[in-house]
Parts: sequence; C-alpha cells; structure tokens
Amino acid sequence: MKKLLIAFILICNIHGAAQQSDSIASAISVDASYIGDFVYNMHGGIQQGEAFLGMASLGIMLETNKLGLWKDGTLYIHGKSLHGKSPSANMVGDFQVISNIDGGEHTYLHECWYSQSFQNIHVTVGLQDANIELATSELGSHFINSSFGIPSLIANNVPTPIFPLTNVGVTIKAQLHKKVDVVAALYDGKPTHFDINRYNTDWELQKEDGVLSFVEIQYSSSQSNMYKLGYFNHSGLQEFNDSTRNFEQVFSRNYGLYGIADYILWSNIEQEKSLGIFTQIAASPKSINRHSMYVGGGIVYTGIGVARSVLGMAIAHARFNNKTSETAIEASYKAHIFSNVSIQPDVQYIIYPMGNEKRIPHALAGILRVIVEL
Repeated sequence: MKKLLIAFILICNIHGAAQQSDSIASAISVDASYIGDFVYNMHGGIQQGEAFLGMASLGIMLETNKLGLWKDGTLYIHGKSLHGKSPSANMVGDFQVISNIDGGEHTYLHECWYSQSFQNIHVTVGLQDANIELATSELGSHFINSSFGIPSLIANNVPTPIFPLTNVGVTIKAQLHKKVDVVAALYDGKPTHFDINRYNTDWELQKEDGVLSFVEIQYSSSQSNMYKLGYFNHSGLQEFNDSTRNFEQVFSRNYGLYGIADYILWSNIEQEKSLGIFTQIAASPKSINRHSMYVGGGIVYTGIGVARSVLGMAIAHARFNNKTSETAIEASYKAHIFSNVSIQPDVQYIIYPMGNEKRIPHALAGILRVIVEL
C-alpha cells in the first residue's frame, strides 16, 4: 500500500510540474467522473422503496514516449469510491443486478497496470478489470443492468476480476490480421475479498485460488461491426473453512463458452446517427454450475433528439438448472444536457427475480442516472 501511495504521489508531482513543460503535460492525462443512480422499485420484488447509489472515479495515465523515454509504454492508476445501499439486495431481489455501479461501500484501487506494445502485440501486466478487454459489447454498454456488461454466467460461476473487485493478471492482445485479434489473459483465480483487503492492495497469490484464463477471438467486419468468441477456464478453487480449519474444494475445474456480436444495421456519419443490434450468449456445464445458460441482446438508436443521445431496449435472460430463470427487460434513454453532463432515465422489468431464496413477485424499477465527466 505504501509503495502504491508513493508511486501515486510521484505521478501527481509530475502532473504538477507538467504546467512548466509542454512535453510532460502531453504525457499525463487525468480522467474523473461521478455517476449517481436514483433508484425506485415501483412494484413487486422484496419491497417497494427508493435508494441512491454513487460512484466516483479518478484515473491517471502516463505515456512513456511522450516523456522522451521508450516507445509505446503506458502506466495507469485508477481509483473508485462507491457508496449507497444495494437496491437489488434490499428491494428488487434480482440475480443479475439492475445497476452496474452496485458494488457496496468501498474506496479502493480499481486498476494499477503497465502496458507495452510491440508492433502488433499489446501486453498488460498488473491489477486489471477483465471486462475492459474481454466479453464486452460496445452497444450493450449503453445499458445499466449489469448483465449487459459481462454475461451473468461468467461473473457468477467463477471468481472474475471485474467491478467492483479486480485482480492481478497478464493480458496479451495480438493482431493476427487487420480484421482479426486474439486476446489471451491469465489471472489469479480469486480476488481477495474487501473484508480483508479493504483498499484492494493485497495481491497475495495462493495455490488454493487456482488460475483463471480467457481466450477470445475478435473479428471486425467493419469499424463498427464486431464479433467475439471466447472460452474461459478456472483450474480449481479451494476455500478455507473456519470450523474445520482446513481448505475445502469448491470445484476442481470450471469452464464455459461465450459469444458476443455488435452489428450496425444503418448509419449516417454526417448526422451522427445509427441503428444497431447486439447479442450475447454464454454456456457452462450443468454438472458444475447452477447457472448454466445466459442469452441477452438488444437494439440501440444513436442520435435521436439532442446530439449524442442514445435510445435502446434490451433483454437479459439467465437460466438455471432447476428449470427456473430470471429475465430482465430494460428500456433506456441517455441524453447529454451539457458537454460533460448527461442524464439517463431507465426502466427495468424483472420477471421472476432470482436473487432471493423465496419466490417473489415480478419487479418494476425505475432508475435516473446522472453522469458528470471532468
């Protein structure tokens, strides 16, 4: 922790000195944002009520070539501060989690990595969010439900380094062809929980955690159309049992497949308008996992109303082995009211919420998201 703080202070000192040097100023970039979700469960679920979630983010990036050092090197440090009570746990009762900033109440280090490019190969080492590079849908990212970020099957079946708790690893992205990339990643098999890793700076590796690996092929038929096919594998997980004082096996191996596609049906570049669809699918063995199938998708129209606005509807379906399922239907509209401020009214209907042990009614929830980017 002390070493990270020292590194962070050094970077901030460099940023301060950048005011006196154009070359250094161009090497340092800072991104900051705040997202606030006003959530109201209007019907069904566990109970009706309202909640607020907030997430502040601060990132600092340093590019080595702009400092006059070696080429194509990047250092990135990214922290987050989360607050608010979970509407999914306390009101809606859904499994897939209606808000993608629902992560508890923590102030912590989210990312701290160094990347280096070698012609057509890009290597990243350090504390990473796997969903930045893997299992992502550009069109799906416009929605608020967590399943449109990374399919719920992956996040639920294996300990995955994604929001809110990331983990250390190595990611290699190689361009095989101008339209084909391959991404391979290797991560510690279990992020250390916030209970004993308050700031996400404890990166101790244990053999009981196993290893999580991904391989993803990305094919781009055009600048906007993207197709991804991926495979994930966890070598095995053991957890410590306080009562027996021994490590006990959770699973010996876990794995699955997923596919994601973004396709633009129509676009007008001059008017910055487009209509696109996306699909997601993921599957994992029933013999290992309760959640064995996920299917999602939606349609997105960009450029309706004010500039850069986005209107969309999407469906996420999580299927379980006992012939039960949860389906989330989301309708969303995001509008920029200022250059750095946007609002996003959002409605989600959850059919058979499965995040609670008891059978609960279908839920209807509304979210007003406010985003401020600095």
